[in-house]
This record gives sequence, C-alpha cells and structure tokens, in this order.
Amino acid sequence: MSNAAEPLPRPLRATIETALADTPVVCVLGPRQAGKTTLVRQFEPEYHYTSLDDPATLAFAESDPTGFVAALPDPVILDEVQRVPELMRAIKLSVDDDRRPGRFLLTGSANLLLLPRLGDSLAGRMEVVELQPLSAAEQSRQPGGFLGSLLAGKLHAAIEPAKLPDLTPLAEKVVTGGFPEAVKRTPTRARTWHRQYLRRLIDRDVQDIARVREPQELFRMLQLMALRSARLLNISSLAKELGLRRETVEHYLAVCERLFLLHRLQPWHRNQAKRLIKTPKVHFVDSGLCATLAGLDVDDAINRRDNFGALLETFVVQQVITQAGRTAPELEFWHYRDKDQVEVDLVITSAQNVWGVEVKAAATATPADGHGLRRLAAQAGRDFRGGVLFYAGTSTMPLETDRCLAVPLARLWDQ
Repeated sequence: MSNAAEPLPRPLRATIETALADTPVVCVLGPRQAGKTTLVRQFEPEYHYTSLDDPATLAFAESDPTGFVAALPDPVILDEVQRVPELMRAIKLSVDDDRRPGRFLLTGSANLLLLPRLGDSLAGRMEVVELQPLSAAEQSRQPGGFLGSLLAGKLHAAIEPAKLPDLTPLAEKVVTGGFPEAVKRTPTRARTWHRQYLRRLIDRDVQDIARVREPQELFRMLQLMALRSARLLNISSLAKELGLRRETVEHYLAVCERLFLLHRLQPWHRNQAKRLIKTPKVHFVDSGLCATLAGLDVDDAINRRDNFGALLETFVVQQVITQAGRTAPELEFWHYRDKDQVEVDLVITSAQNVWGVEVKAAATATPADGHGLRRLAAQAGRDFRGGVLFYAGTSTMPLETDRCLAVPLARLWDQ
C-alpha cells in the first residue's frame, strides 16, 4: 500500500511522448480508474483538456461530431472518447487535412477497436498505448526491470541465506491489485472500493458500449469467472452453470474484454495453425478485482493455497504484461498446455524467440522443478531463449532446464 501524496510515476509516459512526436493521434486505452486521466493531464498546459464525462460536452459531441471536432483547440486531450465512437470518423477527416504529429491525445476506458459503433479505426493515423493498473514495481517506485533482464539473458543465480519468507506482503499486493485508488487503502478497504467500482462500471459503462438487458447476469458471470481465473475457458460449462444461452455468455465475455476486465490468453503451439483449435485461458486484468469477486483475502495465501495459487498466476501475468508496455510492446503472450496436460502459465514470444514463465505459490523450489519449462524448451527448440519459475522463496537458483531459473516473486518489484 502506498501512502505517498504525489502521484506514482508511470513509465508509460515516455512511450506516449515518443508517439506524440511522430503520430497525429495517440490513444491511451485501459480500464476506467487505471490512471489514464492523471497521466495525460501531465501534458497540460500544452494540451487543452476536454472530457466527454461532462454532460454538456457529451451532448455536443453526440449531436454534431464533425462540428465538435472542428471546435476543439489544437492540440487537445479528449478524455473517455469511447462514449462517442462516431468522433473517430470526424477526427480522421481533421487529420487528413492536417497531418501534424501530436494533435490529438485521446483516452478510452473501452477497447475502441472492438466497439461495434466505431466510426473509423484511424489506421495509419493513430498509435494505441495501453495503460494497465499499477504494477507492483510502480507501487514500490522501482524501475520494473525484471522483464528486460529476462529478455536480455541477464538473470543470474543468487543464493540467499535460508530463511522463512513472510508471505503477508506478497498476499497484500495480490489481493489489493493495481488500481491507484485501491492501493491507497488497506486490503479490507480495497475490497470495498473494488465492489463499488464494479457496480458503477456495470450500471453505466456497460450500457455505453453494448446492449445488456440484465446487467446482474453479467455480474454473476464475473463472479464465476473469478473462481476460474487462470483456467481454461469452457463457455458451454459457464452457460450451463449460469442458466444462460452460450451466445449470451460469449457476448458478456466480449463486453468484459472491451472494458478491460478480462483478458484471454491464447494457446501457444509450435505449429501456428494448431493455436486456432486449442483452448484459451482467461485472466482478470487486475488481481485485486478477481480476489474480491472470489472472496479471497490475505489469510487465504496460507490457508487456501490452492485457490490462492490461481490468483497468484493471474497477478504474475498482469505484472509481466504491464512491464512489457514500456520494455517491449511488440511482445505477444500465450499459455502452453499439451496433450499430457503439461502446462506453462505464460509464454512470451517475439518473432521466433520464446520464453516461458511458471508460477508456484510454495516458498521452496528445487532444481528439478519446472517440468513445463522443459517441455516448452523441447517444443521451441533452438528458438527457446530461457524461462523462470516464480516462487515465494528468497534465492535465485538454476533449474535443470538450460537457461531457466527459479526466481523469487519479489524480483517483479524490487529491481
């Protein structure tokens, strides 16, 4: 939990600055309350700030998108642009008349490219930057250099004196998650914030982007998904348990993805075509929301280790993807599961290069651990670049698989 008064630094600011220097439109997408407005308003006073959450501004934009865009100052921050997707066509026309870089800095709390009412994708004119909830490294005001070290092959063994690790700080990070307002609070107060956040999101934002006749059905699905986070997606089973049609569940899942609540992790396979017939995993974008919906708290890190293990996997996936936004945005993320049910929780690829990440809730690890990493290395062959087995211990030690290490979870935020 952070008690600092000043906003936590967001390394993604440098990415936005780079994009504004050569691209007419830059759009920062991410969950509502992830810190997008705080981040983009750092570009004031050079940029004039306009929010579509303001009723009068929203009414103008909806009634006359072209006139609204023509009346905007230049350059401009346009906040919550998903509320009027038709503006994108008007922005395209404006940019085609004047291609100067950095004219529009947009934010959106829904994935614009997935919205059915999107007027234009602004292909070739817009760069999208995704802002995730705060990573544990950002909360600790650390650079978040783990992923960069993994990609560069700079992780090294470091045997620490044997000691019993304190799981409480780790558990607090996992159940609190990364929303800036949540991390200011105790884990108990964060759960209250999570519940109110979801209530507001479902009551308002869901209706902005999709037709959902029974919002409470969507909420029930989220509760069930929280108990299945980090597991293979079985839509037929979900539909049966919820008493809904399969098509309705698929629609609700799509809505949750548009709102950055859920993220599908597609399966990796050496044969590209086989990825299309395997089953994705589903993770919550924020482990704190998942913990609240699943009814898991700090004590469950010790007392309900099986349930906490899945939540911990979601947390690690979230941390790595967040670090990638600044370190290497071209990376792609998958999971691995073969016919023998051997799994790797997170597979990272760049071109033909492959890395693997496994997650273990236990406080101990041995060189023989990492069976999934061995299988992944065999499948990837000479394209395998290395892997890590995260665990709750204190030493970084080599595994039997070449270029693989057992790494303390704290490495995600202490470097």
